[in-house]
Parts: sequence; structure tokens; C-alpha cells
Amino acid sequence: MPLTITVESPRQNGVIRLLDMSSAYAQSLYPPESNHLLDLESLERPDVTFWVARLDGDVVGCCALVEAGDGTAEIKRMFVRPSSRGLGIGRAILQRLIDDARTLGYTTIHLDSAPFMHEAHALYQRFGFVPSSPHKGWEFESVPAIHDIALFMSLDLGAN
Repeated sequence: MPLTITVESPRQNGVIRLLDMSSAYAQSLYPPESNHLLDLESLERPDVTFWVARLDGDVVGCCALVEAGDGTAEIKRMFVRPSSRGLGIGRAILQRLIDDARTLGYTTIHLDSAPFMHEAHALYQRFGFVPSSPHKGWEFESVPAIHDIALFMSLDLGAN
């Protein structure tokens, strides 16, 4: 079976296990007050599109796109199972997300990432994401050193 990437419900055993892996990884990197992961219920909201990547039928990656209500959307919970990295799954997920975002009519996609996740930044840059200021939804007063914990990037969908 080839790699497939489809819009699916996050409430599936294999997906939940992957999200648990993603959560454990984020918790190992950040203190609780700096973890801004969407929980399972949040991923099921109508303003969220959730993709699942499967390789030979096994869940190997996922990603969510959250509508901001102003024509923009934010990438959340992008994660590829560690044993499946290096196979182009992240690139395939991101390409599908961008294609679908254009179809959905979004003008801009935002994301935030840890400053030390250089491989992720390189992937996003290959797709045209550029560093940007913090986007809608960040509580700047509660995060005094925001750029120490997050790198913000955006992709203008009208420019590509």
C-alpha cells in the first residue's frame, strides 16, 4: 500500500496513540505553561480540518489546520512517528494541507514551532513559509520571552 493522506476523525485508536506520542514529545521539551497543544475534543471542532497519514495502512503522521475566522488558519499537531521519519511523510502532509487550504479559500497559513527544531523550519521554508510576528491567539502579556519558546512562520497563499 502506498502513503495515503486523508481528512479523518482524530478519534481513532491509532491516531490517539500518535497524538499521545506527540504530547509526550512536547511535554519533554516545554514546561506545562508553554505547551499549547490542542486536545482531542478541540481537534474535533468544526473549524478544524484533521489529516491522517497512513503507510501500508498504519498511522504514521497527522496534522490539523485550525480556522482563525479571518481568512487565515494555523497549523497544529503536525507530527510524524519517529520510526517513520526520513520517508517524506512530513513533506507529503504539508503539501496536502497547503493544497486543501487553497481549496478552502484561506489567504494565509500560520504556525509556531520551537526555535531549535531546525529540520522542521527547513521543511516549512522549502514550502515558502517565512518568519513572521506572532499570530492571532497568542497572549503576549503571559509569555514575556515569546521568541525564546516559539518561532513564528507564515505562508501567504496568494503569493504561491
